[in-house]
This record gives sequence, structure tokens and C-alpha cells, in this order.
Amino acid sequence: MADHGEIQYATAQGNDLPAHEAGYGQFLKITFIFTAMIVNILFALAIGGVLGHWLPAALILVAAVIAAGISGWTGIRSVSIGMVAISALALLLSAYS
Repeated sequence: MADHGEIQYATAQGNDLPAHEAGYGQFLKITFIFTAMIVNILFALAIGGVLGHWLPAALILVAAVIAAGISGWTGIRSVSIGMVAISALALLLSAYS
């Protein structure tokens, strides 16, 4: 069997673990925001395309972009979650009107 020696990662120069963790945190934040925005877009398309209520659908699209911008700028996820809840409520109300 070949002798593998010591682990190279622990002794390698230039490994910046805090920078890697910060980059991964930013990746997770962006992924969450874009996923919430896609859900909002799907709710808006359901309201506009299926139910034929295009004005609320357009308002949801504009509000989704604003909510994604606020979430991206401040890093607060509750803005995107709140917008998804508002979109779901708008779909529910549009379905029964």
C-alpha cells in the first residue's frame, strides 16, 4: 500500500476558512432570496394567467422585486417570507372572488 503521509489541507498555505464560510453564507442568503422571489412570481402567474386578475398579479411582481431588494440589502429573511405569505393570501382571495 502507498504511504499517504500527512493531510495536506491542515498544513497548506492560503486556506482562509472564515472567508470560505462568509462566502457560503452569502450564497445561502442569495439562494433563499431568489427562491422566495420565484415562488412569488409563480403565485403572480397563477393569479394573472389562471384566474385572469392581472392587476393584482402585476402588483405582486413589483412588490416581490422590492421585497427581494430589501432582503438582499439588509439580510433580513422575514421580508421575503412575508411577501410569499402575502402572495399566497392574494392567490387565495383571488380564487374565491
